Amino acid sequence: MANYDYDVIFIGSGPGGYVGAIRAAQLGLKTACVESRETLGGTCLNVGCIPSKALLHGSEKFAEAADGSLARYGVKLGKVELDLAVLQADKADAVKGLTSGIEFLFKKNKVDWLKGTAKFVNPREGGELRQGSASSPEAPAFAGGHTITVAGKDYTAKEIVIATGSSVTPLPGVEVDNDKGIIVDSTGGLALTKVPTHMVVIGGGVIGLELGSVWRRLGAKVTVVEYLDALLPGMDMDVRKDAAKIFKKQGMELKLGTKVTGAVVKGKKATLTLEPASPSTGSGGAVSEELEADCVLVAIGRRPNVAGLNIEAIGLTLNARGQIDTAADFRTSVDGVRAIGDVIPGPMLAHKAEDEGIAVAEYIATGIGIVNHAVIPGVVYTNPEFAGVGLTEEQAKEQGLAIKVGKFPMMANSRAKTNHEPDGFVKVIADAATDKVLGAWIISTLAGTMIAEVALAMEFGATSEDIAYTCHAHPTHAEAVKEAAMAVTGKPIHI
Repeated sequence: MANYDYDVIFIGSGPGGYVGAIRAAQLGLKTACVESRETLGGTCLNVGCIPSKALLHGSEKFAEAADGSLARYGVKLGKVELDLAVLQADKADAVKGLTSGIEFLFKKNKVDWLKGTAKFVNPREGGELRQGSASSPEAPAFAGGHTITVAGKDYTAKEIVIATGSSVTPLPGVEVDNDKGIIVDSTGGLALTKVPTHMVVIGGGVIGLELGSVWRRLGAKVTVVEYLDALLPGMDMDVRKDAAKIFKKQGMELKLGTKVTGAVVKGKKATLTLEPASPSTGSGGAVSEELEADCVLVAIGRRPNVAGLNIEAIGLTLNARGQIDTAADFRTSVDGVRAIGDVIPGPMLAHKAEDEGIAVAEYIATGIGIVNHAVIPGVVYTNPEFAGVGLTEEQAKEQGLAIKVGKFPMMANSRAKTNHEPDGFVKVIADAATDKVLGAWIISTLAGTMIAEVALAMEFGATSEDIAYTCHAHPTHAEAVKEAAMAVTGKPIHI
């Protein structure tokens, strides 16, 4: 049997890589994780999920104090001012605490951190088997496993797991330069040192709406330009329609069915050229218009990070979308190489990658792993939050399914009403014949937490009746889930 430096090496320490590495080590595998950043956690913890949530929370606190809404509770304030540097420092503190926590967990579980970027080594160079590795110079570096090079050293492993995540999708004609802070991507949008006077957000998806809502609450005028005719692609249409109403009410200007064809930076301003996405759509029907802003956020999506891995050296190819195709056990077309997270098909979500990290470690160690890709919730962490799991109503109908739908408005929920949080609803979609829950969609200040109940119900094959007859604590926002489930059979109580 060949000797390897490691049983498994994970390339990338994002939610998929670091969770998978810890789980692999817990299962007794000698494990390493490659990361080029100075801190662990990947995009999510460093420049994604965590810092954005810190700014969202902080901006909500500022808005509560600044807009006078606390007066209804008897809280009287004088002049309210924003110290953006302090808010950014709080964000940095949250990131530091969590990334250093992963480093502690690596040490606790005996996961080696290989610092640097990883590159696959061709198993044959000059017609000879490549020999040696960093810790076992006498052992073959390729004998059923694979060799990667990190910071000038070779490491061998029986299994390599690619978990390199994703990066921002560029928009032709709009050049991002985060250092200047005029045209930025999500990383730059998290690090602004002053509140823009006018921010244009290109893209009406999760990232654009979350960061746009941060800077809107902190005082910026925000215009969202979305190519499609509705916000939040992929979500249920009822959610998408209400989203437009909610963000307009919060002061955002929306230009739907509109595309950005170019950008010119002059001084400290950017001028965008806009056109209707198609002749039948667009804002105002204009053939072309210009839009000036002092900050433009490009948020049109993300693409898999595979550049620089030298995957061609081992014969691994990408699909038409630049992703790595895998089997159910995350095996790629190359023996000994697996892939998880944003580099493979499926939603680019941290929790999806985490579940895949655990599953791939268990597949490698035991031959059995579990991820139910049909039950992966998605959340937009604005205020209110937008969340969904399973099928949309449109998807269910496209699949030819006969369905029943129950819907309950948050304005009829006692806790939401008491808290002055009337926006939103809970929508439950069930199979008409079996009553099995097929999906749910929620708009609520606590939607991200509430959706977990439905995800659990779906995991266990529950019916809407199962949810309806489960006692929910009163008064809670979650009672709206119960009422929506009751509404599937036309028997809600409070509407």
